[in-house]
Amino acid sequence: MKTDSLTSQLRRTLRRDLWLTLGPVLAIIALAFAVTFYFIKPAPPKTLVIATPQEEGGFRYFARKYQEILARDGITLEVRPTKGSVTSIELLTQEDSGVDVAFVQSGTVAAEKAEGVVSLGSLSYVPLWVFYRGEPIHDVRELKGRRISVGLEESGTRSLALTMLAANRVDQAPTELVTLGRDAAIEQLKQGQLDAVFLVSPADSPAIQKLAAVPGIRMLSFARADAYVRRYTYLSRHVLPRGVFDLAADVPESDVTLIAPTANLVARDTLHPALAYLLLRAASEVHGKAGMLDRTGEFPAALETGFPLSSEARRYYESGVPLLQRYLPFWAANLVDRLWVMLVPIIAVVVPLVRAVPALFLWRVRSRIFRWYARLKEVELQLDESPGREMLGDMLRRLDEAEREVNRIPMPLSYSENLYFFREHIDVVRRRIVRRLSEAPTHLAHEAEATG
Repeated sequence: MKTDSLTSQLRRTLRRDLWLTLGPVLAIIALAFAVTFYFIKPAPPKTLVIATPQEEGGFRYFARKYQEILARDGITLEVRPTKGSVTSIELLTQEDSGVDVAFVQSGTVAAEKAEGVVSLGSLSYVPLWVFYRGEPIHDVRELKGRRISVGLEESGTRSLALTMLAANRVDQAPTELVTLGRDAAIEQLKQGQLDAVFLVSPADSPAIQKLAAVPGIRMLSFARADAYVRRYTYLSRHVLPRGVFDLAADVPESDVTLIAPTANLVARDTLHPALAYLLLRAASEVHGKAGMLDRTGEFPAALETGFPLSSEARRYYESGVPLLQRYLPFWAANLVDRLWVMLVPIIAVVVPLVRAVPALFLWRVRSRIFRWYARLKEVELQLDESPGREMLGDMLRRLDEAEREVNRIPMPLSYSENLYFFREHIDVVRRRIVRRLSEAPTHLAHEAEATG
């Protein structure tokens, strides 16, 4: 029974020692993980909202393609129709709009007016088309005094058209500027109700190709295209070859020099990095093919857009798709990427503390014996003071008491050598006391005590 009681006491003591050792360690580890979780970005949302101008740059078609691609990775892309690029950028700058990304035309809004908006890259060239009636002209300045459609309010087409007209000082009377949508403007041009129409649309747009074939309607070839490109860095110069629209009908009937802004994908600067990479992969799939003005693999690209390039886009154009996304599904790559951050507390905190636990536990177990060494040292110091026989006997009793108390200390078998070491040290001091007793005559001891 006594053995069972001692065993039970040993277990309780060891359990308490273990928890007293592990408790602070677990608390520190939990704190380290809590701090790490604070800095980990949350999982990407399952829904994205994209603002899409309805009459610019073929953006509606692009939005449908993006929806299909993102759906393969479980991301729903909601399309928010807008009046134009200006409206789309305004929605991105409004915290409560719910819009995450947008298709916009370069040069629409100055970056300083769109704080918090970053570029994910340019997607394609979308030329500025100027269709007109009458005798051949070679520059925008020759449109002075005519009735011109410049696009809808807040559209990228209107923004660029007004920039071109103002630069040539033909935006005031007698020039008449008309606000019309694309289809209405094309119809009125055909009927002779307009003298010219500004349109921003891809070169492979059916509406552009049909309008180019209408008798009596001409396409403006920008004779000073190089000057416009130098003056406005978001524009580029392109040549539309003769007959490229219709070889049989020879449309257009001569090479046409065009200037073109770019279609761009912009986003809030708070967009989740995983979604930014996913959008860039979709952009490569949709816009990486050759077109009338684009070469294979030319887009998406980090061209001048008027907005700062996001850090994710910069890494994408420099290094390509992140390593994990090359070999893992989107959800798995994102999960592993987030878990990498957890290695910081594991390496910096968990590993050293786990290695320290056995040492801490050993120190706690040994500490029960170490405090008895203070009593042993006290007896040794008194022994150096030449005590009398009675004092020596008291010292022996104190050693016996210390030995009995230490023998009652619960001690795991793996650490029991500490008990035997202490008992050996007690024996060393005990032998010194016994030797002193045998050397000191009893009557001298009494006389020393009396004189003392």
